[in-house]
Amino acid sequence: MYLRHSTVHKNGKTHTYWRLVRSVRVGGRIRQETVAQLGELDAEGRTRASALAAHFLGKRTYQRDLFEDPPAPVAPLPVRLDRVRVERSRSFGDVWLAWKLWQTLGLDRFCAAVLPRGRDEVAWADIAAILVLARFCAPSSELHIAEDWYRRTALEDILGVPPHRVHHTRLYAGLDRLLPHKAALESHLKARCGELFELEYDLLLYDVTSTYFEGEAKANRLARHGYSRDKRPDCKQVCIGLVVTREGFPLGYEVFAGNRTDVTTVEHIVETMEARYGKAERVWVMDRGMVSEENLEWLREGDRKYLVGTPRSELRQWERELVEKEGWREVRAGLEVKICDAPDGKEVFVLCRSAARQEKERAMHERFSARIVAGLESLSRRLATARQAANRTQVERQIGRLLERNRRAAKRFRIRVEADGTRPSRLRVAWSEEARWTEWARLTEGTYILRSNVADWSPEELWKTYIQLHHAEAAFRIQKSDLKVRPIWHHRSERVEAHILVCFLAYTLWKTLEGWQQRAGLGASPRTVVEELGRIPSVDVVLPLADRHEIRLRCVAQPEPATAALLDRLGLALPRRLKVPALVAKM
Repeated sequence: MYLRHSTVHKNGKTHTYWRLVRSVRVGGRIRQETVAQLGELDAEGRTRASALAAHFLGKRTYQRDLFEDPPAPVAPLPVRLDRVRVERSRSFGDVWLAWKLWQTLGLDRFCAAVLPRGRDEVAWADIAAILVLARFCAPSSELHIAEDWYRRTALEDILGVPPHRVHHTRLYAGLDRLLPHKAALESHLKARCGELFELEYDLLLYDVTSTYFEGEAKANRLARHGYSRDKRPDCKQVCIGLVVTREGFPLGYEVFAGNRTDVTTVEHIVETMEARYGKAERVWVMDRGMVSEENLEWLREGDRKYLVGTPRSELRQWERELVEKEGWREVRAGLEVKICDAPDGKEVFVLCRSAARQEKERAMHERFSARIVAGLESLSRRLATARQAANRTQVERQIGRLLERNRRAAKRFRIRVEADGTRPSRLRVAWSEEARWTEWARLTEGTYILRSNVADWSPEELWKTYIQLHHAEAAFRIQKSDLKVRPIWHHRSERVEAHILVCFLAYTLWKTLEGWQQRAGLGASPRTVVEELGRIPSVDVVLPLADRHEIRLRCVAQPEPATAALLDRLGLALPRRLKVPALVAKM
């Protein structure tokens, strides 16, 4: 990562604006990509950054028991420069940042309160921190954390837990200890994130995903085969229902059996959230996979507000409105909406037509159609050149498999298997295009319907609210790609749920860092920040004295100018020195 600047002359003054860039490979070329715009790195900007850090960290800007105070003046000592050495290099920056986020959310105090130390050698609050910080910085198994990751990081200095005390059985036990406090953790994080980011909970986004197991998971009552969003139908899975705010901050989640359909989870998740946080004037936003008439009737009976997508099959009911050119309003470039009242007056329907989505769906239809035609032509050639007469049932099965693989355009063609006119004992395949299907596809490509019982919102407000569902989808994407919630290697039900809880907590740290970045004007790329700070190590500098004694200083490497500017904008200051344990200092 590098610092770049540009100079602007305006009104007789010179302004220097800085930005962070990094080199990325695009094809066969290296290009510089802007990571964040830093603006002017002046005193006013530093003051704002310090105030921002104080907002997140409060008064706990450092730990007195971790970082050394400036040393008092001492008499000069003779040092053997030819024997000065560096030892014990550890990754520091990323785990230090993660620990700051852990403190920001008050999870250190929460875990210390609900997971008392007792007579255990290591506090369970520290084990919980190790599990979540490892998931945030470098997702891996508990065995890898214990045998490799932990000893290569400076968490030992931050938490005061030596590596030999961190083993996989203790980490597994930590999962078991943390799980019973799931509901309390969710409530605590709701309150803390609400304070930090001034969140409102008038709008809740709900979505469901799945994550699969490696192994048979016979001991897990929730592990079932079902519809796999991970393209792994061969593996058992569980489903996860997640509720987030309009900004994407997680509010709560539930784990369901892997074969449970989305529509059956709605009542459970709504009642769970209401029991925990009270029943208020909230709008529930869900995609079309959650929609059923029973669910919507249940929401209306409870005076609950909702905004949902609807299945594409319902477009048939609005064919006349789709054809009519009147009533469409452009809410942004390439997107039109049209409001339609329901016959009973209890709901409103919003027809949405996106030019970009229309282009995408049309390209998909053409691609699948071309595949079907190519498959039918290939089958026809095989039938024509076959030495023996083909079996009709086998031919029809081949056609069925072809249409199944290309189902988006399967109804476009009328396909017949019939006797060959020139050779009655042989079969041939004939097909024609359904003109009505093509007409309907052209009319509905790029079109979808929203349905709501919120009567006082404009079509623009309804559409803008619905597209915020991408925050829930982004949450699943981050948990799967960056936090590695999948695959699940645990088999016991409770251990699986604890694994998902750790991923949930790590995602909350992720969103906290993202929100901090956005407020600091650094964009929204937490992984870039973690990777850059992960390059900052802590090392032991050993100074041999002339009298054969040694001085051991545990120092933090000072960052490169670009990374220093990043920390400066976040209002964070790296410590220069760490305390060396007394036992090590005497060796």
